[in-house]
Amino acid sequence: MSQSTSPAPTHAALLVACMAACLLWLVPAAAAAPLAAEGALSPASNRVEALCPAPLPGDVGCLGLRLVPTSPMSVPGARALPHARPSGVSSASLLAAEASPATEYTTPRAGSLTPSELHTAYSLPSSTAAESTQTIGIVDAYNDEKAEADLATYDTKFGLRPCTETNGCFRKVNGAGTTSPWPEANAGWTGEISTDIETAHGVCPNCSILLVEAANTSFASLEEAERTAARLGATEISNSYGSSGKEPSKDSSAFNQPGIVVTASAGDSGYLNWIEQEKSGSRPAAVYPASSPHVVAVGGTRLLREAGGKYASESVWNDGGESSGVADGNGAAGGGCSVPFTAPIWQQDVPNWYAVGCGTKRAVSDVSADADPYTGVAVYDSTEFDEAKGWATYGGTSVASPIIAATFALAGGAHGVAYPARTLYENEAKAPSTLHDVVSGSNGECTKPFESTHGTSGCTTPSEEAASCLQQAICLAGPGYDGPTGLGTPDGIGAFEPTGAPETPPVSETSEVGSPPAVPASTPVPTPVATAPSTAAPLIPAVSSLTLTRTAIIALNRSRPKVSQLGFAFTISTIAQVRVTLARRIRVKRRGLWHMLPDSTTIVAITGPNRHTLSGHSVLAAGDYELTLTPDHGSARSLTFQIG
Repeated sequence: MSQSTSPAPTHAALLVACMAACLLWLVPAAAAAPLAAEGALSPASNRVEALCPAPLPGDVGCLGLRLVPTSPMSVPGARALPHARPSGVSSASLLAAEASPATEYTTPRAGSLTPSELHTAYSLPSSTAAESTQTIGIVDAYNDEKAEADLATYDTKFGLRPCTETNGCFRKVNGAGTTSPWPEANAGWTGEISTDIETAHGVCPNCSILLVEAANTSFASLEEAERTAARLGATEISNSYGSSGKEPSKDSSAFNQPGIVVTASAGDSGYLNWIEQEKSGSRPAAVYPASSPHVVAVGGTRLLREAGGKYASESVWNDGGESSGVADGNGAAGGGCSVPFTAPIWQQDVPNWYAVGCGTKRAVSDVSADADPYTGVAVYDSTEFDEAKGWATYGGTSVASPIIAATFALAGGAHGVAYPARTLYENEAKAPSTLHDVVSGSNGECTKPFESTHGTSGCTTPSEEAASCLQQAICLAGPGYDGPTGLGTPDGIGAFEPTGAPETPPVSETSEVGSPPAVPASTPVPTPVATAPSTAAPLIPAVSSLTLTRTAIIALNRSRPKVSQLGFAFTISTIAQVRVTLARRIRVKRRGLWHMLPDSTTIVAITGPNRHTLSGHSVLAAGDYELTLTPDHGSARSLTFQIG
């Protein structure tokens, strides 16, 4: 019998099946018949293209998607760009180029969501007193030299307040926070930058925009830019990029910014990146930094509207991958259980957490917004990319992230709350009507052909689309919390406004939930809003030195050990109630999943060293086990061991 302890075990924590209550929870989640969204663009005359290729290990890729007409010149406002014949180019080469001429789109496409339509659909105020003090930080890679000019075109078209460097609304810096040198240009990321800043400004027109351009797509560069955005006073930071195939073993302090709303896109390749697995054979993994417990992870939906633009319904965005008959795939909302990171206590407190299937691990997402390219937003980008420029329809969770960041800005930002995702969970528990609960669809793998008539997945039942995750809530929408859409989508700004006084950022011995980054003395710290006179902050319980007792180790090395022989010892920083759970690793479709055993209990731990034993008479079979201690309002601590 061997054991190891760490704050983050190295296996995804999924349950094999729900208990009877979980099955009742799943019943309403069956996919509903697809509806026709007002102004939705037809899959029969469009295709989806990614702005960025899949990232290399250690890098990130942007998560923007663009809708491209299959017959460009049939679109109103489209015009062919003139071809110049450069020196040394043969007539044959020139003729080949002219066979597929570049196109400029001079007007927004009908069906693309405008700022006013987003406000109507999500019941967002067009203006509040709070947002005039908010600065939305946009962190992206590479340089968009036309960013300010393109934003001006967008604002003029939709009658928004001009946002320029001259009036102090717009600011652009490099990753170090200066205006020299600028990173090199990249046409795909230019489209991403336009999507991010225009969507954010469209949702919050009175907010300032801070664009921070990282030197390249390495995590080191993006993390530098993230810290710069926080240092220069961003009250919200939107991140529309992510990893592919692997999460880091430790969370970066760059995304741990207490008192700042940090949003991150959940990904465009479905549950555990299954679409990218189809294309490149990458490993299944949740997208990072969305899987960081310190950020607001943003999933994607397909937004349907009634006549007049009012909200009708939403389902999980899942347009399928290559197996659905679409070359390269149309995309699907990302999500899944994190491997290294523990779920924050406010996420583990949702009533149906057991049905989610992540054990004690972080689940992606927290909240969601429209991301389907076929119901996407209007964006203007004057940089030519893939033989097109000008107005286009954009989707992906790259759109959802700035929508949520800007909605927080409309609500006045974090209001001093250390990790504003907590605000969403508390409001959903107290006032569920402040969010649209998305109850249909899945971001799991679907092998049926894409439904081109409606622009949706060809799978119509949970048993088809959610088969890749055993129909658990981590990839199957249903009442309450679920992985693909989190707590739901905005219905006004009520869910984004704090319910009480700001809490003290928790402190932990690890890089998991509750470890604020080291802040240099010269770094400005955002000033929280005024609250009642401060009192002594409560101690945050922290578990350390978790180990099996010597008696337990001896017993577990014998044949047929019982749960009642599982003794453990630990130290805790303050008296607290501690939830103790035991899970066993099983194999499902060649994947190692964690199945929680029914031997969980809650104990009262005193300050300092503690020793306890689980109760129960069941026999522990040979295999891998995980013992997890989760103190109330503190970070979980886990220990893995092997029997037999």
